[in-house]
Parts: sequence; C-alpha cells; structure tokens
Amino acid sequence: MKTSRGAASEVGIVEVWHEALNSGDIERLVMLSHPDVLVGGPHGTRRGTKPLQEWADRANIRLELLRVFHWGDKVVVQQGAEWRSAETGQVLGSQIVASIFAVHDEKVTSVVRYDDLTKALQEANLDESHEVRAE
Repeated sequence: MKTSRGAASEVGIVEVWHEALNSGDIERLVMLSHPDVLVGGPHGTRRGTKPLQEWADRANIRLELLRVFHWGDKVVVQQGAEWRSAETGQVLGSQIVASIFAVHDEKVTSVVRYDDLTKALQEANLDESHEVRAE
C-alpha cells in the first residue's frame, strides 16, 4: 500500500486507523485492529477490541498526525490530541502526545500512548533517522 507519506503499508494502516477513530467509525477501527489488540496508556493496558471500542467511545478524542517514524512493524506517531465534550462538542483539552503502533498482517496489534515523543521513540528503539517525510 502506498500512502500519502510514501512509506510502507504499516504507516498506511496507522493513517487509516486514525481516520476511522477521528470520524467515529468504530466498526472500521475494529476491522483495522487485531482481535487481541493491546491498548495502553496512562490508565494501564488492556487487550481486545472491546476495550478499544470502550476507549474510543469514552475518550471522544481526535488525533492529528504530526510526525511519523517507521521501522519494520513499528510506527511511532507524534499526535496533536484534542478531547471534546460528547454533549456539546466543546474542546475540553488538548496535548501533544505520541503513540507506538505495532502492525502485523495489515492489522494494528498494539497501540500504546506516551506523554512525549522522546519516550515513545526510546521505547520503540527508533530515532530521528526513522522519520517518514511527506512527499
């Protein structure tokens, strides 16, 4: 799969995963994720598409891709996160975060959020040289 960033299919899967999350297409988000997907962040980790669905419904979050790093099955994404009120749509908060995605057989097998890009890159054993640049 050729992506807008010109990288391998892992990056394309992560881009489409973000599109599904941001549009509220939970069914598509689940289809892009492995049935035993690991979902992690500041509140711990859980496995399976049910916790993924619960998180997507509860968090009411939009994630903008800012920078993307890729090597093998790992994709690290720096994201602009914005949380909104489900009732009013009003922005409740925003933050720059980073997530490590693992992709196997065109499915997201894990997504773990970190508070900053430096920590995520260290955890994924990636560095600035792995950045995927937009064409």
